[in-house]
Amino acid sequence: MFSLISLFVALLLALWLLQRNPRWLSHLFSRVMLRLNRRPAIRVWLVRLIGQMLLPDLHRRLLLGLLELDRCTVNDIMIPRQAVSGIDLDDDLETILQTLRSTQHTRLPVYRGDLNHTAGILHVRNATRFLGRSGFNKADILQYCRAPYFLPERTPLPAQLLEFQKLKRRLGLVVDEYGDVQGIVTLESILEELVGEFTTRAADRHPDITPQKDGSCLIDGTASLRTINRTLGWALPTEGPRTLNGLLLEQLETIPEAPVGLRVGGYQLEVLQLRGHLIKSARVLKIG
Repeated sequence: MFSLISLFVALLLALWLLQRNPRWLSHLFSRVMLRLNRRPAIRVWLVRLIGQMLLPDLHRRLLLGLLELDRCTVNDIMIPRQAVSGIDLDDDLETILQTLRSTQHTRLPVYRGDLNHTAGILHVRNATRFLGRSGFNKADILQYCRAPYFLPERTPLPAQLLEFQKLKRRLGLVVDEYGDVQGIVTLESILEELVGEFTTRAADRHPDITPQKDGSCLIDGTASLRTINRTLGWALPTEGPRTLNGLLLEQLETIPEAPVGLRVGGYQLEVLQLRGHLIKSARVLKIG
């Protein structure tokens, strides 16, 4: 019983340290999570207890987030490469200018051909220094880029959060064991795993999730299942595939040649658009 109480006190202390000293938090967090991983029954007990506690909502989310954070790696929450917005230096200048003027992101990878040939990361704020300049060319873009930062796909989220802090970084490119870029992960995405979304409207948070009047949602196939669940309060399975496209292909056991519907647990899914071997979009309705 004493060990349970000590673990619970440690979690409360972690909440206070989160605001005071992130480095102390990292050491405490590692020790607590090590003990919880060895005793999964205690983890379940703590999750249930925290859910019943009369704590402010933010504090409750932080404690639950701490318990879940070390169970995830960066490839669980990364934006897959197919959905990454960036600047391709092989495009013409007009296309590049349109990307810079229309993007909703603060940082963009700059590459040649594909993300495996990323030359740097451009903060869009710096683009104002050359956009109005006469004789603007692609070399100006590279001049204001920061060197790209690569990280392994199996990096645990707590470790990556500390690396972002230590290196003063906010975006990293996730690579697999062969060195190929699989996607990007941001500091914001890790913090959202810990404290929840930073905005209230689903359309603002994730433009690839579009709620419909009938209660269903039109969702891009590349959308992360964890993001869908967190945004909509759903419980789509996340133990296997990480994207909606992956879940549909796993359930169908084939690449569909035409729109098709199926049921997964308490959800009705309908494939709407196909693009090559990828399910581009689907309609999902919670029926359970």
